[in-house]
Amino acid sequence: MTDFQMVSSDFTADEKMEIESIKTYKEDLLDDIQRLKSQIDSVMAEILSFESTEENKTLEKSKRFLIGKKKFNMDPKKGINYLVENKLLDGGAQSIAEFLYKEEGLNKTAIGEFLGEREALHLQTLKAFVELHEFSDLNLVQALRQFLWSFRLPGEAQKIDRMMEAFATRYCDCNTPVFQSTDTWLHPVLCHHHAEHEPSQPQRERQTTLERFISMNRGINNGGDLPQ
Repeated sequence: MTDFQMVSSDFTADEKMEIESIKTYKEDLLDDIQRLKSQIDSVMAEILSFESTEENKTLEKSKRFLIGKKKFNMDPKKGINYLVENKLLDGGAQSIAEFLYKEEGLNKTAIGEFLGEREALHLQTLKAFVELHEFSDLNLVQALRQFLWSFRLPGEAQKIDRMMEAFATRYCDCNTPVFQSTDTWLHPVLCHHHAEHEPSQPQRERQTTLERFISMNRGINNGGDLPQ
């Protein structure tokens, strides 16, 4: 201390003031650094908490989505309502149609049941659902097979007719030159479906031969026959 006092005694008054100023600046700087560290620690804690919260939200969302799918498979309307109420679907026809078309693990009978209803939302969903299929450059059998693979037809004739009509419209849109109109396509398909699934006829009588099918549908393509 004596040596330091001897040295410091050699400083002028201005130099001593400058040294004190530097010391004060250093102390303030150290305080600022400490505050920054505290702020960084606080921000990092918030980030970790946010990530944990978001992870929990994601897990909870996935859990609710699985519950919604199970509810849908047991009761399609209740399942869709649950998903909409939990903001997992927006409730619009397009959102519901994409869910029915793309989501794995859905019961195909339940899908057909929902699409077959005649309320406005169901009809709009059916249209949007059919339009998710691409039938360009597919023949009739290929297109129909693709369509019917995505759900199971309900048992009621009126529901089936609505679905086939929606499919006919989409198929004709994708393959404009093939048929003159949607009705041209719809008539033979419905005739064939009803003939193949008429329960009052014996199985052997339900089989529609190519010749019989052509004969049943002569002249329906705006006066001409169907393309073979």
